[in-house]
Amino acid sequence: MQLDCDLEHWPDGDWEALAERAAGAASEAAPELAHTRLCVSVLFTSDAEVHALNCEWRGRDKPTNVLSFPMLERDALLGLGPDGPPEMLGDIALAHETCAREAAEKGATLDDHAAHLIVHGLLHLAGHDHVHSDEEAEAMEALEKAALAILGIADPYADRDVEP
Repeated sequence: MQLDCDLEHWPDGDWEALAERAAGAASEAAPELAHTRLCVSVLFTSDAEVHALNCEWRGRDKPTNVLSFPMLERDALLGLGPDGPPEMLGDIALAHETCAREAAEKGATLDDHAAHLIVHGLLHLAGHDHVHSDEEAEAMEALEKAALAILGIADPYADRDVEP
């Protein structure tokens, strides 16, 4: 998978390299992403920009941590042959202020949380979802955990599984 990263309103850092590592781990966890013809754009931007995108494309008047805009149906992704032109899988946009706030609330680094959100976004682009059923949510979460483990990032859902 090839990534095209655009950096706006994020602090200095090697965000492109982080996105590449996250994409590599996501490809190991979800092999349908490990296709050389796939292209994904990753926009590191502000809450204001993600808010505008969320309003325009999802009808939600608020920022969110990550947005995914798939451009290839899952059946087409799974049937993608080895030869041919590049195929745009979709776009991902990450909102800096929301990501930073959530990372602080979770006691995680911004790098680790951003990597998690990139993995999450890539799984959405591949047709995985967590909204329609508990089974789909569990399957997607398992893929996220597997990718994050490859990156050496702790399970972000672990505290949810602990009894109070």
